[in-house]
Amino acid sequence: MHEILKTIIMENLLIPIDEDEFDKPYVDFDASTGKCEISGESFPEKTAEFYGWLMEWLEQYMKEVKGPIDFTFTLSYFNTSSSKRILHIMILLHDYTEKGGDVKAQWNYDPEDLDLEEDIEDMKIISKLDLKMVPEGRETRYKKFSDDH
Repeated sequence: MHEILKTIIMENLLIPIDEDEFDKPYVDFDASTGKCEISGESFPEKTAEFYGWLMEWLEQYMKEVKGPIDFTFTLSYFNTSSSKRILHIMILLHDYTEKGGDVKAQWNYDPEDLDLEEDIEDMKIISKLDLKMVPEGRETRYKKFSDDH
């Protein structure tokens, strides 16, 4: 009996930021490698809509690709509305590991920002995600696609 192999073709999700869009984080989710990054600052006007795209992409990746995920947060600021959506992403990542998925997650943050460190720690506890916290200070506000590529 022959198995029919289905090739999953997923689009990458890339949301670069411009200086006039400083309220949205830089997002780069790569479907071929499972590398996902959210960095900068997050206080978009339509938080549910913005993070809805990210959640839909992750859910599709987990359902169809079923590959490893290497998720990096480098958010230096997020508002309350964003924190709820970020927490949902962290819970989704944890749930994926509970179903056998391979997830590596880390959050890079400024070690001098004690409030941010506490917020990350709280979300880590609530989500139960095995999140590596990496204290490294660097500016992320205006990261653009061209900075890495």
